[in-house]
Amino acid sequence: MRPTVAPREQARLEALKGYRVLDTAPEQSYDDITLLATQLCSVPIALISLVDAERQWFKSRVGVDVSETSRDVSFCAHAIQGEEPLVVRDAREDERFRDNPLVTRAPHIVFYAGVPLCTPDGFRIGTLCVIDHQPRDLSDAQLRSLEALARQVVLQLELKRVSDQLAGALQRIDVMEALIPICSYCKGIRNDEGYWGTVEAFIKSHDNVEFSHGVCEACMAKHFPEVPPLP
Repeated sequence: MRPTVAPREQARLEALKGYRVLDTAPEQSYDDITLLATQLCSVPIALISLVDAERQWFKSRVGVDVSETSRDVSFCAHAIQGEEPLVVRDAREDERFRDNPLVTRAPHIVFYAGVPLCTPDGFRIGTLCVIDHQPRDLSDAQLRSLEALARQVVLQLELKRVSDQLAGALQRIDVMEALIPICSYCKGIRNDEGYWGTVEAFIKSHDNVEFSHGVCEACMAKHFPEVPPLP
């Protein structure tokens, strides 16, 4: 059975792409998580699967050689449709999966358990999943451990996203710390094209910020002497 697409699919895909993780190199922090997942659940296969528009791509994998598969045959594409983990004890007896080529051919998936990777904004961008070639059940403790590891995957993604944002902000600060032509009288700033403008316009051209305006106490006293000072 082909997985359905959520109503907020475009926003979900934008959230996934915002992490800038697709097609990146393997990283130890993620590989440690999949290794722990196989040991905790006593299974041969574990994946960190990110569900893109037409494919599922594996940020980390243990027990399989391929780095991605079509979304049409993806178990994980089904798993992200709900908030709770998707557990399939025997895919050969499940009408959703029994004719799936991942079941009838290599890697011959029989057991599957996938925990959605849920972003702080509520988008399920993929799963941490474990797979076996025979039917099995997970204990409550194993399932809770898998959920805890899935939260660690999202935490790693969030840390990378924040780190990238900080690096970009520091780069923009470096630009602003360079020699900037400022008018000695009005404090206007000359841009690269030689035009003079306000400080606000210059900063907004180098960063995505908005300004709110007020008047300090000294300027209030100088320009609006008739207005009594605030208590």
